Formats: sequence, C-alpha cells, structure tokens
Amino acid sequence: MNARAAFVAAPALTLTYGVIRILDGLDGERGPGPAWTTGHLAFVAALLLFVSIFVQLRRMAGGGPLSTLLAGLAITGAVALIAQFVVDIVAGLMATDHYGMSMIIRQVRELPGVSLAVYDAGPYLFYVGQLALIIQLAVKRRVKIWTPFLVLIDLLMPFIDKDLIPVGAVILFISFLPLARTAPEPVRV
Repeated sequence: MNARAAFVAAPALTLTYGVIRILDGLDGERGPGPAWTTGHLAFVAALLLFVSIFVQLRRMAGGGPLSTLLAGLAITGAVALIAQFVVDIVAGLMATDHYGMSMIIRQVRELPGVSLAVYDAGPYLFYVGQLALIIQLAVKRRVKIWTPFLVLIDLLMPFIDKDLIPVGAVILFISFLPLARTAPEPVRV
C-alpha cells in the first residue's frame, strides 16, 4: 500500500475497530469471540499503517532532528499499542469467557516492565508524537491551521468514551484527507 492510501486506510480501519467494539459490547461484555478478534486485528492493521504515516509526516516536516524524534516517539507508541492489542487477541483466543480473558491479560500486565511499557506509558507516545508531528506541519504551513485541532479532537475521543472511537475516526479521516492529497508520491524502483 502506498503512503497516500495509508492516510485513508488507517482512519477507515480505526472506524472499523470502533464499530465492531460497540457491536461486541451489545451483550454487556466485550470478548472473547470473533468480534473481539476481528476488531482488534483491524486496529493492529491501522497501527501498522500509522507507522507508515509517521514516516511520511516526518518527510513532509523536512526530516530534521525534531521531526525524526517525534516520528520515533509516535512509532514507539504504535509498537506499544500493537503489543497491547496482540496480548488482547491472544488472551481472547485462549480464554473461553470474559473472566478468563481478563485473568490472562492481568497475568501479562504483572510481568516486570510490561504494564509501564505496554499499558501505562508507552501507548501515550503514539498520541503525543502524532499530534506533535501535525503541529510541526502546521507551524511550517504544510497543513491547514485547523488540522492539529481536528487531530486533537480525534485523539481525545477514546479518553472521553471509547464508544466515541468511530466519531474520532471520521474526524481523523477529515484531517488526513488533505495530507493524502499532498503527500509526495512514493519512490518507485
């Protein structure tokens, strides 16, 4: 997939995850089961695309030390989130019920360093790095001044209520669409 398509596909996969997450919870419990696994796989795919997006945003910002640092932070956060979601997927596949799944996740979280890296600190680098890259692009006038505000609104949605993830994904799509149009064409060999 080329870099331009990633700007559209990542929000679409995030939307997919958010909708499946809501549907999975209609019975009062989320996971384990096909909806849990499918939704989590959609978000892992989105996160992999975000890695490509962060590399592209770094290039669009000039590729200097600051944009390199910010992209590195965002990618580190994406890796932490991928690890978290892989734990959730594996726990969902191993468990026969929600309680069992929760116990497996709890055991993983209790491993030294895992809670901090994968749950409590690491994932926030994804949000901070992403927003900082977009702000850097706005300062350099490579994106509209409103773009960082839309990205911030998207990033805040799951902290307000995880059921707002689909709303955030649509907002992210709106903020990323101009980036998809202006991103340089990928180098072909």
